[in-house]
Amino acid sequence: MSQEAYDHTAVESRWQEAWEDAAVYRTPDEVDDPTYVLGMYPYPSGKLHMGHVRNYTITDAYARYRRMRGDDVLHPMGWDAFGLPAENAAKERDTNPRDWTFDCIDTMKGQMKSMGFGYDWDREVTTCTPEYYEWNQWLFSRFSDAGLVERREAEVNWCPSCETVLADEQVEGDAELCWRCDTPVETRDLDQWFLKITEYADELLEAIDDLEGWPNSVRQMQRNWIGRQHGTELEFAIDGHDSVTAFTTRVDTVFGATFFALAPDHPISEALAEEDDAVHEFVRHEADPDGDEPNGVETGLTATNPVTGEEIPVFVADFVLSDVGTGALMAVPAHDERDHAFATKKGLEIRPVIAPEPDDWDGETVPDAPDAGEAAFTDDGVLVDSGEYSGLDSETARERLTAEIESAEESVQYQLRDWGISRQRYWGTPIPVVHCDDCGPVSVPDEDLPVELPEFINTTGNPLDAAEEWKATTCPECGAAATRETDTMDTFVDSSWYFLRYVSPDLADAPFDLERANDWMPVDQYVGGIEHAVMHLLYSRFFTKVLADEEGLKHREPFTNLLAQGMVQLDGKKMSKSKGNVVSPQRIVEEYGADTARLFMMQAAQPERDFDWSEEGVKSTHRFLARLSDLVEGYAAGDVETADRDPDRDTIDEYVADETDAAVAIARDEYDDLTFNVALREAQELVRTLRSYREHAEPHPAVYERGLDVAVRLLAPVAPHLAEELWETLGRDGFVVEADWPTATADRETVERRRRLVANTREDVRDIVEVADIRDPERIDVVVAPDWKYDALEIAIDSDADNLIGELMAEDHIRERGDEAASYGQDLQAEREALSETLSGDEEYAALRAAAWLIEREFDAPVVVERAADADPETARHAEPGRPAIDIVE
Repeated sequence: MSQEAYDHTAVESRWQEAWEDAAVYRTPDEVDDPTYVLGMYPYPSGKLHMGHVRNYTITDAYARYRRMRGDDVLHPMGWDAFGLPAENAAKERDTNPRDWTFDCIDTMKGQMKSMGFGYDWDREVTTCTPEYYEWNQWLFSRFSDAGLVERREAEVNWCPSCETVLADEQVEGDAELCWRCDTPVETRDLDQWFLKITEYADELLEAIDDLEGWPNSVRQMQRNWIGRQHGTELEFAIDGHDSVTAFTTRVDTVFGATFFALAPDHPISEALAEEDDAVHEFVRHEADPDGDEPNGVETGLTATNPVTGEEIPVFVADFVLSDVGTGALMAVPAHDERDHAFATKKGLEIRPVIAPEPDDWDGETVPDAPDAGEAAFTDDGVLVDSGEYSGLDSETARERLTAEIESAEESVQYQLRDWGISRQRYWGTPIPVVHCDDCGPVSVPDEDLPVELPEFINTTGNPLDAAEEWKATTCPECGAAATRETDTMDTFVDSSWYFLRYVSPDLADAPFDLERANDWMPVDQYVGGIEHAVMHLLYSRFFTKVLADEEGLKHREPFTNLLAQGMVQLDGKKMSKSKGNVVSPQRIVEEYGADTARLFMMQAAQPERDFDWSEEGVKSTHRFLARLSDLVEGYAAGDVETADRDPDRDTIDEYVADETDAAVAIARDEYDDLTFNVALREAQELVRTLRSYREHAEPHPAVYERGLDVAVRLLAPVAPHLAEELWETLGRDGFVVEADWPTATADRETVERRRRLVANTREDVRDIVEVADIRDPERIDVVVAPDWKYDALEIAIDSDADNLIGELMAEDHIRERGDEAASYGQDLQAEREALSETLSGDEEYAALRAAAWLIEREFDAPVVVERAADADPETARHAEPGRPAIDIVE
């Protein structure tokens, strides 16, 4: 096969068909604890985009690698098929969401197969089918039985464009825009169904520390979202009203409270708005919680500080939120940045009561009170101007104040709120509840599940409200006429447990086979976008914990290892249809082949980093694959002769054999760590070495063939089609996807030292040639350092003595080198912090002899590698471990 004849279309279609016929990616139910590799399943939007391709190439490459390492592998795919976009698309096209969704699935599934993704399609799940969403409904009932479902009126986020409720996590940015359509979100009071995720807030937070296979950034995002704060609740009496409970994490600052603040929707604020025009104007028209600066209005009321008895003014302020803490707070401008900004704006007193702890503080003396300053001092410190508590450190003061204030008690507050799952849309799982005038909301019995969707009604508002025949039913408890719940579930319910359904996708009497799930779960490697760091991942963790408590699931976390892959960009910007900077995966497959697209993406950057798509990079990758084909086809055609080999070429054979082993050792580690770009660099460098070997030497057939064999196997997880073709060309039996991963005994540390030595030596030769302007070198001598220098270096690395030279001179064989030893010792002393181990003298000599052909090839001159004892003494004097001396004869 020549470079021009690499027909990627024929190669890829041939092997895709062969894999399917042989069912090589099927995971039998009877396997024990397979390695579970999973990419976040896609929403079937119509076509794959490059983000999909990158995500699924990562999981596919890792699944293929684990399979070659001998693992049974579970690598399934499915469809997150419910959701508003399908409903909107159906309206626009005057069709129904189901037909549109399944047309999209057919298209995307075909694209996935054309990419060569090795999925067990027998385990495919599609969340919009009754066979799947029946178990959403069953799980809803189990959560209800466990006391984790509640229906209540609540202020909710409402998107007027999508005409549905949004979870807090679906409201994006300071402008509070809908995550789907960027419409400004409103608030409404509606009866809603909630899953009580807050019941698991503590475990969800504390278990984050054990998620060692997750990125720290994702773990921190979840901590921040849960937002647990330990503090104190205490009551402030407000004249003319009941006492108000405030929450603070800094009760140690209570003596510095100079005003009290209420949220605009606090009951007292609402009552004042009915009778006070200024408060009404602020609450109804001016309050802006997301504004750049805090704002508020004075109420004329005062609050009594429960510690000092001081009367402080009460404000309604938009930086106080009703769903954070208690919706009321004591404001301490000297020690809170937000309070400081508000007090400065309103001309209120700023009273410092915490001083920084002096460096020489004796634990008893009260420091001087600090100036109010231009900024708040927000750290812990020592209390000042705080009555009997002055002189206490902040932590001690918090404990004592909480214990001694009559109305105070310890409190834990969370930012996390219960998960509102009600959506006023058609294309989702019907909530399995009927409403009876006598019995109230009643769960649909398990035997009547699934509650299936009626035919689509193209209308505004909630389409299920218009499905009169479907709504009419009877009460499961009393048999009276009743009405079905017309809200559907948030589609994040679907994705909160889908990974369990893959374990037993056709099970008819349970959502998953418990015994098999306990054996196969959790997912070993999960891959998806960072945008799911909160919603999907938090909800999945919640579901898993509930299923562990209620259904006997043995694990409490769904995903052992998580990789959040970076974006594919074009000219530094995220690809987007609206920006018109989209690269079509299908075009790339047609022009260059799936292997080219896969290999380019995986070599361009580490999986978690963003990278720029480059057409030239794609072309270069395609050329590389063609060159690899050329090497293997040429070898199979007999272009490596075995007769009359020059015996001096044995060292070259040794170098190529060592580099083959090195590539195996390093690529294995990097595939284990999912740093595919580093692993692929090893494979590609091996191919380049083999090309040079064929062109410069008379390759040893066994060494050359093993190099080609290893290169093909190292590339097989990422470029599987061509790897299969070349595996067959090499005469190997079976599929390369089922072949054993190559093995090597090479030690990575030794490999890296050897490579560093060779690279540095070649660079030194280049520098000398350039500086001395040597046009046509006659011979290049490379001299390895004498043994005593290696001993001296080892002593210097291991020594912690102040007098290194004295320690060196205590060794007879070093001392006898006289001034040369003293000079080298001084060099070692000067560079002591930067010293690192090198190969031994014998290892350096062998490595340089084996690599000499590379220098000969580059400079077209013979290279002589010598030991110091055999070389010119003046040249040898300059040789050091890891840095041989070089003499170039013109």
